Amino acid sequence: MEDETPIRRGDAASLLSGESLERYSQEELALRIAQLESEIVRVKAHRDKVAAHRQAAEAFFKPRPDSGGKPVS
Repeated sequence: MEDETPIRRGDAASLLSGESLERYSQEELALRIAQLESEIVRVKAHRDKVAAHRQAAEAFFKPRPDSGGKPVS
């Protein structure tokens, strides 16, 4: 029996969430869970790296208190 859920356009998570899981064995589901958990760790690490980079950039370009609020050139 083929899944009749329409394919949604968008990100991978949206596509995965609409997929039928009926055809997967317990072993395949366990592997899928492990892969998804690894992907969550990877995405969180990237999010944290981007946040740290942004904070560093904001701190670097923040006007100095002794410059009267004007950027130093």
